[in-house]
Parts: sequence; structure tokens; C-alpha cells
Amino acid sequence: MQIEKVVVNASPLILLFKSGLEDLLPQLFSTIIVPEAVWDEILRGGDIAAQKLLDNEATWITRITIQIPPEILVWNLGDGESEVLSWAFANRNFRAVIDDKAARNCAKTIGIETLGTGGMLVLAKRRGLIDSVGEALDKLQAVGLYVSDEIIKLLQHQAGE
Repeated sequence: MQIEKVVVNASPLILLFKSGLEDLLPQLFSTIIVPEAVWDEILRGGDIAAQKLLDNEATWITRITIQIPPEILVWNLGDGESEVLSWAFANRNFRAVIDDKAARNCAKTIGIETLGTGGMLVLAKRRGLIDSVGEALDKLQAVGLYVSDEIIKLLQHQAGE
């Protein structure tokens, strides 16, 4: 099944903006939702990601407000993670782009499909948008992505590298 619609958490967005890889999002997905709490979290960072949002450089983002249902509220996740999962829970044709382990556990438990930042790179490679998952991971790690050597090897294997 082709992934076309996503709702994105703050960490993947911030990392993509900081590494200069944010243009992958509109090339990969037809609809990119960012909940209000995620938007606010990015702006509080005051970095390049915040600046690009303030300068309206990410015109491909659709910003939304959402209520968090009890099924997600009980997990005591951050506001951004909760809103991302709430949107994906209510809109099953969307994939939640989220890296946080607790949020991914919540998603798995309640049947929400997720995609991590690394998985997005594999998808980009498969669609011919990047030449190397390894090189893209290097850029992301340089700006703060933590990913184990085991996961790096897995992602490169999935990408045929």
C-alpha cells in the first residue's frame, strides 16, 4: 500500500529542516498534516525549523487543531505525540510519522500505522528521491538524530545499500 497522507510529529520535522531534507516530505506525500501542538513545539525551539515555519517556507503543511480522545490521553504522551496519534486514530488513511518509542508503542497497541524518520528515508530511496539512505542518515545524525548502528544497518539493507 502506497503511503500518501501523513501526520507528522515535531522531532522528524525539526530534524528534516535542520538537515536540509525537508523537501522530501512534499515529494513523498500528497497531504502533510501538522497538529497545533507540534507547530507550537517547533516554534518554541527558535531554530531553523521555527524560522522556516514563520517565513511560510513550508507551504505544503496543513496545520490542524484536534481533540485528544481518551484512548490516547491515558498514555500520558507529550501534547505533540498525542495530537499526531489522535489524528491518525481518527483518520486511518493517514500514517503517523513519529520516532518517540512510547508514542510508537501506543500506536501499535491501538492499531495506528507509523513511519519513522529512517523509514521515510527508505521510502525516499525506493522512489528515487535520494541516492543513499546512509548519506541522508549522516546528515540527520549531524543535527541530532540518534539511531543505533543496528537500525542503520537495517535501514540500509531495506534500501538495498
